[in-house]
Amino acid sequence: MPSTVQPIVVSADAERLRRFYTDLLGAAQTQRVPEDGPLFYLGLRLGDSDLGLVQDDGAADAPAGRILLSIDVPDVAALVPRIEPLGGTVVGGPNDMSWGQRVLHVQDPDGNTVNLTQQI
Repeated sequence: MPSTVQPIVVSADAERLRRFYTDLLGAAQTQRVPEDGPLFYLGLRLGDSDLGLVQDDGAADAPAGRILLSIDVPDVAALVPRIEPLGGTVVGGPNDMSWGQRVLHVQDPDGNTVNLTQQI
């Protein structure tokens, strides 16, 4: 079943973002549009949610958008050493929050803010 709400990230290098989200979080590619030729859209599935990536060369000089992706993972600490080799940046954490989550603040390779969360 597709997600009711699907965040879509616009990138000058959607393939690089695909590698980041698949290699770090195990996202599965579900769609490529078009199937052959220059890329326009990649669909990814993370658990029971969908994430879209749109290729737009004009986004290269644009600042990262005003979006925060929050993704629940089994163990945030285990992901820390994998983030920078995949082109991301650790901004802070992991920190235990009063509402019962451990949160790791990162940026994907395009500078988009991503909170990796773990229930504690």
